[in-house]
Amino acid sequence: MKKKLLLSLLFVNSVALFAQNKDEQFFKEIYNSALTKSQCYSWLDHLSNNVGSRLSGSVGAEKAVQYTKSQMEKLGFDKVYLQEVMVPHWVRGEKETAYIQDNKTKIKVPICALGGSIATPKNGLTAEVIEIHSFDEMKALGADKIKGKIVFYNRPMDNGAIEAFDAYSGAVDQRYAGAKEAANMGAVGTIVRSMNLRLDDYPHAGGQSYGDIAKEKYIPTAAISTNGAELLSKTLKSNPNLKFYFKQSCQQLEDALSYNVVGEIKGTEHPDNIMVVGGHLDSWDLADGSHDDGAGVVQSMEVMNVFKNLNYKPKNTLRVVLFMNEENGLRGGKKYEELSLANKEKHVFALESDEGGFTPRGFSLECDDSNFNKITNWKTLFEPYLIHSFVKGHSGSDIGPLTGKAIVKAGLKPDSQRYFDYHHAANDKFDAINKRELELGAGTMAALIYMIDQNMVE
Repeated sequence: MKKKLLLSLLFVNSVALFAQNKDEQFFKEIYNSALTKSQCYSWLDHLSNNVGSRLSGSVGAEKAVQYTKSQMEKLGFDKVYLQEVMVPHWVRGEKETAYIQDNKTKIKVPICALGGSIATPKNGLTAEVIEIHSFDEMKALGADKIKGKIVFYNRPMDNGAIEAFDAYSGAVDQRYAGAKEAANMGAVGTIVRSMNLRLDDYPHAGGQSYGDIAKEKYIPTAAISTNGAELLSKTLKSNPNLKFYFKQSCQQLEDALSYNVVGEIKGTEHPDNIMVVGGHLDSWDLADGSHDDGAGVVQSMEVMNVFKNLNYKPKNTLRVVLFMNEENGLRGGKKYEELSLANKEKHVFALESDEGGFTPRGFSLECDDSNFNKITNWKTLFEPYLIHSFVKGHSGSDIGPLTGKAIVKAGLKPDSQRYFDYHHAANDKFDAINKRELELGAGTMAALIYMIDQNMVE
C-alpha cells in the first residue's frame, strides 16, 4: 500500500514538474518573440504619428478604426469585424486662453477645457476666484461666498502615495464632479488643478460630468497646469480680490456613429469559452495618446502576433477588442457587454491594458479567492521576467461592464511613477514610449493569457 502511494506521489510530482518545465520553456519563447519579432512599436508609430489624436466622434477615431482593422486582418484572425456604437462627440474648438488679473498685471497661465464642458461667453469669462480643496470645504463656506465666483479646485495628488493611481483616485473627484458641485452653489466657472504629480506647464484634459443638474445651470470648467495652479494660489494669498479670465469655445455635438474593433481566433477545444484582451482606441485630443491608450491597443494586438509567431492555437476562443469611447462615456465597453448578453456568450477571462506602456510589474485581478490563489501560484514562472505584483483590485474600465459566472478579470500593471506626467496631456506622444518596455508589456500579457488558456477551462 505504501509503495503504491509513493509511486502515485512520484507520478503526480513528475507530471507537475513536466508541466512547469513546459511552461517555463514557452514563457521564454513568448518573451523572445515579443522582444525580437514584435510589430507593436511600429503599429503605435503609425497610430500616433499618422493617425494622431482619436477623441470619440473625430476623424482620427475613424482612421484608427480602419487602420487597426486592416492590421488585424493581416494577422490572420479567423474573423475581424466592427461593432457599431453611438458615441459622444465633443469638440474643443479654438485653443483656450487664460490669465490672472492681479490689479493692472495680466499673467498668462496654461489651461484646457475639460471634456464635456460648455464654452465660456464669446468674449470670455472674468470673475473673482475662491480657492477650494474639497467639496466639504466649499459647502462649509456656504453659497454666499461661492456665488458669482470662479471656484479654483487646488487639491494636489498625494506625492506620498507609492502607487500613483492611488494618488489619482484621491484627487480626481474635483475634476469629474467639480463643475456640478460649484454650479449648485452659484459659481460661474471652475478651474481645476491638473491631475499630475509633477510641476510643469501642461494642462491635463479629462472627463467631467454635470450630473443631473439642469442645462441652464451648466458652467464652463477647465484644467490649469500644476505650475499655473501654484502661481494662482500664491497670487491669491497676496491679493484675495484678484480676478481670473478664461475663454474657451468647446461644444457638444450630436452623438456620432463609431465602432469597437474585434478580432477573433476560435478555440480548438472550448470554442464557447471567450477570453478577451484589449484596450481603448480613443484618446484625448491634445496629443497622440501614445500611453493612453495607444500602448494598450498595440500590446493587445501583439498578443495575437506572438501566438501566431509561435504557432500557438488557443484552447478557448481569444478575442482582441479595441474599445471605443473609454475616455468620455465608456460606450464601447457597455455596447460590447450588451451584444455579449444578446448573443448569450460565455466570457471566462478578460485582460485590459490601460495604464501606459511602461515597464510591466504585474496584474491587478478581479476574481474569487480560488482563482486568485491559482494565479498567484504561477508567480515563479513570472519572476524571471521581473513580474512580481499580483494583487486584487480594479482590472479595467472597458472590461468592467462584463458579467459572467466566475469570470476572471485582470489589468496589466506597469510601473506607475511616470504615467501622470503624460496622462491626458499634450506630451503624451510617441517619443514618450520606450520600445522595450512596450514589448515587455505585450509579452507579459501573452504569458498570462497562455496560462489562463491552459489551466482555467470551466
